[in-house]
Amino acid sequence: MNTNISVTKSIKSTDTLVLLADRKMLDWATEMLNKEGAGYIKQAAKKDINAVFIPRQKGNFIVQFLDSNQEESLRSEDVRLAGNDLLSTINHYKIESIVVSNVHPVNMLGDFVEGLALGNYQFIKYFKDQSERKKCLKSIKVMKEDFSSIQVKELRNIIDATFHARDLVNEPLSFLTAPELANQARIFGKKYGFKVTVFNKKKIEKLKMGGLLAVNRGSNDPPTFSILEWNPAKAKNKKPIVLVGKGIVYDTGGVSLKSTANSMDFMKSDMGGAATVIGSMVAIAANKLPLHVIALVPSTDNRPGQDAYVPGDVIEMFSGNTVEVLNTDAEGRLVLADALHYAKRYQPELVLDFATLTGAAARALGPEGISYMGTANNTICKKIEESGFRVYERLVRFPLWREYHHQLKSNIADIKNLGGPNAGMITAGKFLEYFTDFPWLHFDIAGSAYLKVADGYRTKEGTGVGVRLVYDFLKNY
Repeated sequence: MNTNISVTKSIKSTDTLVLLADRKMLDWATEMLNKEGAGYIKQAAKKDINAVFIPRQKGNFIVQFLDSNQEESLRSEDVRLAGNDLLSTINHYKIESIVVSNVHPVNMLGDFVEGLALGNYQFIKYFKDQSERKKCLKSIKVMKEDFSSIQVKELRNIIDATFHARDLVNEPLSFLTAPELANQARIFGKKYGFKVTVFNKKKIEKLKMGGLLAVNRGSNDPPTFSILEWNPAKAKNKKPIVLVGKGIVYDTGGVSLKSTANSMDFMKSDMGGAATVIGSMVAIAANKLPLHVIALVPSTDNRPGQDAYVPGDVIEMFSGNTVEVLNTDAEGRLVLADALHYAKRYQPELVLDFATLTGAAARALGPEGISYMGTANNTICKKIEESGFRVYERLVRFPLWREYHHQLKSNIADIKNLGGPNAGMITAGKFLEYFTDFPWLHFDIAGSAYLKVADGYRTKEGTGVGVRLVYDFLKNY
C-alpha cells in the first residue's frame, strides 16, 4: 500500500503529532502545550479554523478540529474528508511520518485515518520520474489506546484491497488484457489465500458461453473466465454468496463504435466491476471473514475486429436462450448473463453483480451514488443500503417492473440486448434478471468507478468503488 498504518504505544519527540479534537473542549491544550501554544489553539478554535499547524524544533504539532453534531454517516464522511484535506499540509511540509491521537469525546480516528490513507493513493507506475512524483507521507501510526492492532490490521487490509481495485482500473490495455486480468487474480489469490481457477478460450467454447465468445470475436486476445473462491473451514453460510464482475478490459463499442472524445478515451475502466469483486475477495480473505464467497469474472475486450459480431446477429447464450444483438456496445450484459447463469451451479444464497454498465446510470446519479436493483428481499436491500451509508457509497434502488421487459422483446429471438431510449439502467438490469433464478442484486457503478477529477479521498481515475461496500455488507451479513 502507499502508506503503512501501524499501532504505537508512545510518541517520540521527533514525531509529528496529529491530534483530533473538539473545538469546544480544549482542556487538554493547557496540559499539553505552553501558555502561548494553548492560547493560539483556543483562538483558532473560535475562528472556525479546521486545522492548526504548529512547527516545532523537532516534531510538528497539528490539531484537527472535528464536528460530531451530525448524523453518523455524514459525520464519518466529513471526518474522512478532513483526513484527506490534511494531506495538503503534510505534503507542503514534506512530512513522512505522523502519529494520530484522539482527544475528541467521540473516537473518529478510524474514519480520519481511512480518508488520509485513501487520499494518499498514487498510480505512477508509468512515469519516468516516479521518485520525484511520489508523495511524502509513508507512515501513519495510531495510539494503541485509541485504535487496537486488530482494528488497524482490518483497516489496512480494506485500504490495500481498494488500492488493488484502483490499480486494476488504472492499468491500460497495453498491460491489462483479459489473460493478464486473470493472472492478476491468481497473484492476489496466492498472496491472500483464496483459490483461483481460470477457464481459457477452449474451456469457454466447450461450455458454450455464447455471450462472452460473441463479444470476444473481434479481439486479438482470448477471453478468460475466472473463478475466485474463499471457503473457510467454519463458514457461517451453507450456500455460497456469489459476486460477479464485468471484466471488459477495454470497450471500443465494437462495430457500434463509440466516439473517441469523452467516451472511448477512458474505456480501460470498463472492467471496474471486475476490479470491485477482485478487490472485495482480497478484503474478505485478508480479514478472514467466516463466509463462503465465490467471485466470477468473465473477461475480454470489445473491438470491431475482422470477425466481430454485428448488430442484427442472433447469439446463443450459455443458458441456451437466444439474444438478438441490436447494439454491440451493449456488450457488458452479454458477458454478465453467461456468468449469472454459471452461478446457478452453486445454488447460491445471494448473488451480487457489479458493472460499469450504462450511461443512463451515470446520468441519473452522477458519481455521487450507485443505482441498484434486483430480486433479493427487502431485508437484504436494507442491510446493503445501510452499508452504503456507512462507507458513503450510497445506493438508490430502481424498480424492475414487468413492463420494462416488454422493451426487450424480439421478433426473431428469445430476447434482445437493448431496450428503448429511456430507463436504460433498468432495461439493462431487466435483461440480466432473465438469466437468474436466485436472490440477486445488480449494481451499476458506471458513474462512480472512474473519475476525471478527484473527489476528496476518491482519487482521480479508478476509485475502487464497491470494495468497501461489499466488505462492510458481508462483515455485517
